[in-house]
Amino acid sequence: MNFLNVFKALGDETRLRLLNLFLQSGEKICVCELTDALEVPQYGISRHLSVLRNLNLVSTSREGTWIYYEANWEASECVGDLFEVIKKHFKQTYANDLEKLNKRLAIRENGYCVIGYSTFEESKNKK
Repeated sequence: MNFLNVFKALGDETRLRLLNLFLQSGEKICVCELTDALEVPQYGISRHLSVLRNLNLVSTSREGTWIYYEANWEASECVGDLFEVIKKHFKQTYANDLEKLNKRLAIRENGYCVIGYSTFEESKNKK
């Protein structure tokens, strides 16, 4: 693993925010949930996730039509150490992101995303 590329990737705030969400929540999260939590367009989230996935910092799994992402703690011992630093030191910096994510995750059904993109705000307004 080229750690220079890892640090370059994490030099982008959106990627750091994404990784922080995975680490703080401990959840597998789909793109639409991340889009709503960070208020970043889907194409942007997908592009940033692609960078993190190519560096083996996140892994994916498919559940029906949804693809879920999570932090890849098994990437290497050094990555695990880096994840611990991020988890500890960025919790407060990006607390608002985690709050929005937790609200979004609360509307899952049976632990899975069911509403897709750009409908979270609509569902909140109906309540």
